Amino acid sequence: MKLLRFGPKGQEKPGLVDADGNIRDLSGHVDDIAGDTLTDASLARVRALDPATLPLVSGEPRLGACVGRVGKLVCIGLNYADHAAESNLPIPTEPVVFNKWTSAIVGPNDDVEIPRGSTKTDWEVELGVVIGRNCKYVDEASALDYVAGYCVVNDVSERAWQIERGGQWDKGKGFDTFGPIGPWLVTRDEIRDPQSLDLWLEVDGHRYQNGNTRTMIFPVAKLVSYLSQCMSLQPGDVISTGTPPGVGLGQKPEPIYLKAGQTMHLGIAGLGEQRQRTVAAD
Repeated sequence: MKLLRFGPKGQEKPGLVDADGNIRDLSGHVDDIAGDTLTDASLARVRALDPATLPLVSGEPRLGACVGRVGKLVCIGLNYADHAAESNLPIPTEPVVFNKWTSAIVGPNDDVEIPRGSTKTDWEVELGVVIGRNCKYVDEASALDYVAGYCVVNDVSERAWQIERGGQWDKGKGFDTFGPIGPWLVTRDEIRDPQSLDLWLEVDGHRYQNGNTRTMIFPVAKLVSYLSQCMSLQPGDVISTGTPPGVGLGQKPEPIYLKAGQTMHLGIAGLGEQRQRTVAAD
């Protein structure tokens, strides 16, 4: 299934995409694509519905983040060896973990704000993993059983705040609008192997990132298991699993960064596409 949330900011309704690509309204059956709706049992009830019996959503409504009420947005840094190399950093021996504040989360096509005074705002296409079961101390062999599905994440980053201003990465990662998620949550039964997905990103039509999740240092199952050793994960938590090479920081001979008035276009095979316009923060 492809699940989504549509409508004005703060008033999103749950929906699904039918076989013809139309949006169907799920609000008569679930309150949101969030929390307990993402458990295996709840998803099975949604899957049993005949989409043709659900109200058809007309037009092209705004899409919100495909998961609502996210409790944690946990991110993994330097999870592709070639991205670590372009960042002039060693390949990690354990996952590099940081957080994005949930206030950063926006819809897949919402504007992304360039922070006041920023000259080093960057892009990062990433595979997002949405948790569907309470998860604590799980082993790698069973870790994917705790996944509800997958989505596209743009891990927008302000490199000066991330790298040059001391402390942890989090403050350069968590600006408002720095976490576009969606368009869809694609349930795990539709993604046979999360380690064989092409992902890409363009800015103003120029392709900067071309990668595949097979080159992750730590695959999805390892990440879910690893994180569950140091925190509990709940339904609706999102893990952003790292980016392939081609970020602005790594461009040669000089880094290239975002400015207001540009368009980012990104996607992952089977998970849909995002398109964001960059705007100056108020």
